[in-house]
Amino acid sequence: MQIPRINSLGKIGQVDATQVPRFAGFGTFARLPQASEVTGDVDVAIVGVPFDAGVSFRPGARFGPAHIRESSRLLRPFNPGQNVSPFAQLQVVDAGDIAVNPFSIEEAVAGIYSGARELLERAGKLLTIGGDHTIALPLLRSLHDKIKEPITVLHFDAHLDTWDTYFGANLTHGTPFRRASEEGIIDKESSMHLGIRGPLYSTSDLSEDSVLGFQIVTSDHLDSEGSSGIIQRIHSRVGNKPVYISLDIDVLDPAFAPGTGTPEAGGWSSRELLRILRGLRGLDILGFDVVEVAPAYDNAQITGVAASHVIYDMLSLLCPQS
Repeated sequence: MQIPRINSLGKIGQVDATQVPRFAGFGTFARLPQASEVTGDVDVAIVGVPFDAGVSFRPGARFGPAHIRESSRLLRPFNPGQNVSPFAQLQVVDAGDIAVNPFSIEEAVAGIYSGARELLERAGKLLTIGGDHTIALPLLRSLHDKIKEPITVLHFDAHLDTWDTYFGANLTHGTPFRRASEEGIIDKESSMHLGIRGPLYSTSDLSEDSVLGFQIVTSDHLDSEGSSGIIQRIHSRVGNKPVYISLDIDVLDPAFAPGTGTPEAGGWSSRELLRILRGLRGLDILGFDVVEVAPAYDNAQITGVAASHVIYDMLSLLCPQS
């Protein structure tokens, strides 16, 4: 039996861990209520997209949503890092998964778009758990259709994901932000890649990326500028524009996130990433995704736990501090 925590604001929160052990009960994210358990307004819907047909190297991110949910059982109601209680201040629900065609990327992208649009009719914001990075394109399309203006994208990743095609396919996990820029979805004056590192195909990767509208903050910038410098750089470029945050877990060094499909040495630590995310408070955030967790390569839930804490701090950004 699930025993939810109902706070003074009437929000249905986590199952009470003093009544039901953390290892028992249904495996929703952070043991939050399912969408069907909440009849009123929903501030944030957490939804999985178990799709990885767009990967170019190691598969397995289709199992990411279930793995991250299972890894989130230890998350508690109060976040001291941001001085907020996200599950009390917000009505957050787990909306399950958008089940899409695993054999057709085009059909899957259309299904993700439709599922996101439907959820946005009820929830104020979506926090999507991937799945591979292909899913960012239909999620951005759904938001663009809602707000009718270009979206600033803060893209945390080891890779640019602005390549053109792989084997003639123009919809893959390496192309979503090129397609979004070509479609006029991305604000070319304020978008950024963060944590970029590793080998490229040629210098044209960088020049083409600049034309598509992104400023690059490499992993090494953390050494020269520190987390405070990177946070300041983000706020200076973004200002008050509407922002979407898309985070590939491989922005972390493989020591902190081994369970991913295209790992690159030299990434940020979990602590460094969380520090930068917490510094994004005050931005006009439209939604989030966390992608590319592939549990077959994970050890002791290291990657799943990191992803669950990233999601926890993303949710906390939406709460006013007391």
